[in-house]
Amino acid sequence: MSTTAKAEKTGESPRLGARVRALRRRSGLSQAQLASQLGISPSYLNLIESNRRPLTAQLLIKLAQHFGLELHELAPEEDARMVSELMEVFADPILEGHGLTSTDVREVAQQNPAFARAVLALYEVYEANRETSEASAMRVAQGEEGAIGTAGGAELGLSRLPSEEVSDLFQQQMNHFPDLEAAAETLWKKANLVATERFAGLSRHLAKTFGVEVRIARWNADGVLRRYDPGEKVLTLSELLPTRSRAFQLAHQTALLGHHDLLERLTQSPLLTSDEARSLARVTLANYFAAAVLMPYGPFLGAAREVRYDIDVIGRRFRVGFEQVCHRLTSLRRPGAEGIPLHMLRIDVAGNISKRFSASGIRFARFSGACPRWNVFQAFMTPGLIRIQLSRMPEGTAYFCIARTIQRDSGGFHSQHAVQAIALGCQVSHAKEMVYSDGIDLENLEVATPVGVTCRLCERVDCEERAFPSIRHPLQVDENVRAASLYSPASKLRVI
Repeated sequence: MSTTAKAEKTGESPRLGARVRALRRRSGLSQAQLASQLGISPSYLNLIESNRRPLTAQLLIKLAQHFGLELHELAPEEDARMVSELMEVFADPILEGHGLTSTDVREVAQQNPAFARAVLALYEVYEANRETSEASAMRVAQGEEGAIGTAGGAELGLSRLPSEEVSDLFQQQMNHFPDLEAAAETLWKKANLVATERFAGLSRHLAKTFGVEVRIARWNADGVLRRYDPGEKVLTLSELLPTRSRAFQLAHQTALLGHHDLLERLTQSPLLTSDEARSLARVTLANYFAAAVLMPYGPFLGAAREVRYDIDVIGRRFRVGFEQVCHRLTSLRRPGAEGIPLHMLRIDVAGNISKRFSASGIRFARFSGACPRWNVFQAFMTPGLIRIQLSRMPEGTAYFCIARTIQRDSGGFHSQHAVQAIALGCQVSHAKEMVYSDGIDLENLEVATPVGVTCRLCERVDCEERAFPSIRHPLQVDENVRAASLYSPASKLRVI
């Protein structure tokens, strides 16, 4: 159970002593000075910093206001995510010999999060540069023209990938943007939308409010599904765009035209460090708005609870696809009206993670391959069918997950219909709320599949699917013995 989950169960606020002490010292304040500003005694502040007293909600708010922070920046879940990512960094063979323990890494993340973020940023630059160098070296080896010049003058990855920055923004906000939710609800009233005629209603709204004409164009080979001409004020949708997606594209365009200032404000986050990242964030936030329009918060949450998160039923009720429903389910974080805290992952057959979000507490690999035991990989073996998995992490936390493949259908015969897989899950304590858990013994964790985050951080040395040795156990190779995995310790064979 995560720190936050334990706090919810006991009614206690999480212990954040190390974070409070680090913030105080960075501001050059004594315990007496900060205690005075918070309206508490120095002795009580000392107990908080020693993790002998929890922070009350009122004190948590005062701290956030005093240091100019958002509440989520004080959340222990952020610490856990940073610790996980730092451990992954220090699992790199070039850093393995420095002997850092998980305790060392945790102390750095808690006491000096700015330093921890700087280490992560530096490693990301290193990874980007290494990939650039390897690609250039391969081109040289293959004898491509201009390869040497490209290798010498290639633009190195001096910043993080825009997609990574946008992913971090959504994770920081717990994939919930109240202002966009409110704007979507206002649109329903303003445009007099009807659930069964959303495309027609949104078309009328675009025409009346922005003077935009909506056209459906015949297929052409450029692969463009939506194009807006600001000069002519014409929004063109391809006939290949699935019917269920056309209303989504109209809502997306409404966000870009009608909520430009709101999108600009939301993309001023310091997590977005480039114009490319901010542009991608605007598109992603417009998609969030579109999903909120097609699946209004209240009715959607009510439907999810009514049918116990049956994704297919919800999809048909709101006329949206499997992936859209999964996305929307992860955004139900409105205080007082929350859904199950879910995680979501989208991955392709090569193992590339294109989308990830976690409200369940599960950690995803950021710099290396994911655990092959996750059912999201097994989903590719049974296309279109839902795979169910009860899993257990090395530290004992259990998760209930479902996975299914999805296939893009916006193309003709000669188009490549890319297949991806979606994983959606929660901690096992919430599994009974999902229809997919029916008939599964959630109390018997002995049958749960042992999984991890990534091989280098996993302590399980007996895993037959291990691809790399664990940093927690030195590699020992006995040339005379062969175990199930090269990195598994070989036990003595019993003669029969």
